[in-house]
Amino acid sequence: MQYTIRGIPPAIDEAVRERARGEGKSLNEVAVEALADGLGLGDEDVVRRDLSDVVGTWKKDAAVEAALAAQDRVDPGLWK
Repeated sequence: MQYTIRGIPPAIDEAVRERARGEGKSLNEVAVEALADGLGLGDEDVVRRDLSDVVGTWKKDAAVEAALAAQDRVDPGLWK
């Protein structure tokens, strides 16, 4: 079966082309795989997890907060 699809947004075009280059596949192969995956017809069963069981469970800890803050500090000596 052959299709012509018009009006592909630039972001989708770029993503399909980048994936095709990265995987060494044709644009057609990548587009067909993306359509199949999007419709739930892909070859591989993708395990998805919604993470609802961990939402809202973060507990503040002074040591963790200090470590995270330290990661935000810029060392001027490294930015010369």
